[in-house]
Amino acid sequence: MAILSRRRFLQVGSVAGAGAALAAARGPAWDRFLGPAAAGDRIETVPTYCDLCFWKCGAIATKKNGRLWKLEGNPEDPLSRGRLCPRGTGGVGAHFDPDRLTAPLVRGKRRGEEAWVEVTWDEALERVAQGLAAIAAEHGPEAVAFFSHGIGGNFLKHTFRAFGTPNFVAPSYAQCRGPRDIGFQLTFGEEVGTPERTDIANARCLVLIGSHLGENMHNSQVQEFAEAIGAGASLIVVDPRHSVAASKAKHYLPIKPGTDIALLLAWMNVLVAEELYDRELVASHGFGFDAFRAEVAPWTPEWAYPITTIDPATIRETAREMARHRPATLVHPGRHVTWYGDDAQRSRAVALLDALLGSWGRRGGFYYPSSVPVPKYGGYPDYPRAARGPVDNPGGRYPFADLGLTNGIREATLTGEPYPIKSWFVYATNLLQAMPNQEETIRAIQRLDLLVVVDTHPSEIAGWADVVLPECSYLERYDDLNTEPFREPFVSLRQPVVEPPTDQKPNWWIARELAVKLGLERYYPWREVEEYLEARLAGAGLSLAEMKRRGVFRGAPAPLYFDDGVPMEFPTPTGKIEFWSPQLAAAGFDPVPRFRPHEEPPPGYFRLLSGRAPVHTFARTQTNPILAEAMPENEVWVNADVARRLGLTAGARVRLRNQDGVVSAPVPVKATERIRTDCVYMVHGFGHTAPGLRRALGKGASDAQLMTRYAVDPLMGATGTNVNFVTFEEA
Repeated sequence: MAILSRRRFLQVGSVAGAGAALAAARGPAWDRFLGPAAAGDRIETVPTYCDLCFWKCGAIATKKNGRLWKLEGNPEDPLSRGRLCPRGTGGVGAHFDPDRLTAPLVRGKRRGEEAWVEVTWDEALERVAQGLAAIAAEHGPEAVAFFSHGIGGNFLKHTFRAFGTPNFVAPSYAQCRGPRDIGFQLTFGEEVGTPERTDIANARCLVLIGSHLGENMHNSQVQEFAEAIGAGASLIVVDPRHSVAASKAKHYLPIKPGTDIALLLAWMNVLVAEELYDRELVASHGFGFDAFRAEVAPWTPEWAYPITTIDPATIRETAREMARHRPATLVHPGRHVTWYGDDAQRSRAVALLDALLGSWGRRGGFYYPSSVPVPKYGGYPDYPRAARGPVDNPGGRYPFADLGLTNGIREATLTGEPYPIKSWFVYATNLLQAMPNQEETIRAIQRLDLLVVVDTHPSEIAGWADVVLPECSYLERYDDLNTEPFREPFVSLRQPVVEPPTDQKPNWWIARELAVKLGLERYYPWREVEEYLEARLAGAGLSLAEMKRRGVFRGAPAPLYFDDGVPMEFPTPTGKIEFWSPQLAAAGFDPVPRFRPHEEPPPGYFRLLSGRAPVHTFARTQTNPILAEAMPENEVWVNADVARRLGLTAGARVRLRNQDGVVSAPVPVKATERIRTDCVYMVHGFGHTAPGLRRALGKGASDAQLMTRYAVDPLMGATGTNVNFVTFEEA
């Protein structure tokens, strides 16, 4: 029954289903690049793991007559469970993409003019090394900042730690998940992790608050979602837009954007007032519950109704629905949670709701992940001690930030405080699409002495670089071992499946060669990455030869829940679940989250919301010939009544103008009843302006371009971007 339900789930909802995406992938692009198999073809398989999102699913690549043919899930891998999502299956196009960078480039004219000179790798790396050395001599090595996304940056991080900078940042923290992890740390003493420790498959009630499972395609999580629905789990979806997930819901709550904290407080009010919470857990392991109870007492469903537009009866019924299934009720923590600037407190409210339901460490809630103990490489010298600390959070301005802030690096670059940043080294992240306020990013770039970009494609950020270094695709290189904690401990290997088409190089080679030119060769006692991988695997009793054959090793299962023997410990300062937070109170913040209203759209404007599509990863895959065929551009979702009132017809192209006068490229209208009248919605990642991205150039509109304003989270420095408003202009 679960399998049938999963299949049915994946078939529902236009391109949001895997079946539709794969059908599109089997169109002209599929035939042109791959072709059908024939008698006598030489078929080979190579295990690896995917790089099209952070889930890093184990995959089996198949070659036909020496050429890449198809990608499937590795049945031994716990992340893919033998299946890949549409992006993973379409990853074949990453190898065949004609828009890839093919050789090292140095800037020929002024920054941003897209005038390039092809050079050799030796010339390019020599120029980078000389530039870095000159900056270090004048300003210190701390004047270099390293931006990265994904496991591919590990070896370059090693080089820059050896160089002596303390400045390492990734947009995945301040522009995505950081507030969520801080909110849960402040409550339970632990973060949710990556991949998330959500036990969706065993949940009897699942609550999604702005989480678009089935559109935001994290593989095993979406598989578990389908299985839970197939098994009859109750689903509550809170979202201004009727998402694919909302179409499966028992209760759909079309909340007013920006009012989620009010709903969360009202839910907690019901659970506490009606004593529906886990009283035994709270009595034994809760801290400050009496003060918490007093705080939430005024926040009734009647109070929340005019704020959220969700009627009190629905708020009470959904709270009772959660209580009926506890502790197997999971209020999902989300992933991309940088919305309004109060996101750490909103995430803490989610954590507190989970705490009341007793779902932390319980089956159907949050499990305890484990990992295979693979040691670090043991042959490195100690890194030099930086003379100055990280520049991104001076004076602990954001007291709960525990990782680097990209926007903090940008600010320091613009102001020179607390000390100058003179070089950015950017690996695999398109900062002009990933960070809000593109104009601020460009102004910061123009203050640099050296901008180096390592990427597979001539992205917008690459267009502003001084040196561009073309990387192999993930199907053409080794990367570091994947040992992320998960439900089952595992180790997976990424290895080359095919050769790169031209003069692209793997990140480990770039990192090592740059280190040699910087006089840091002692930090690379190994010459080939296989030596490094073999040494790490040997420390865990494994071998590279066996990992190359299997792709993944699964360790012995560990206890997942408190009931299985996991110690019921909470590493907060009090050693308990902190319902009332002494940490927040001491830092001058609300010890229990409070709702504060956000700015409303001006007359004639609509709040801009954005999200993901199952066939694209951020702004990285729009030139992939298979995935671009499945979804060549985005649309702007507009409520059908609003569209009629404004004379907008479905499919007509419009431009969006934001509150600061920035105007988008033309984008088709999707007039639908599935969104509220006070907001519009677009899939992120389209509207590319880099001329080298020929397939994606001018396709759809960029939400990032319109996000000129952002609200900074005072707890940990993340940038909330749902504070931008747009109106319509004729295209």
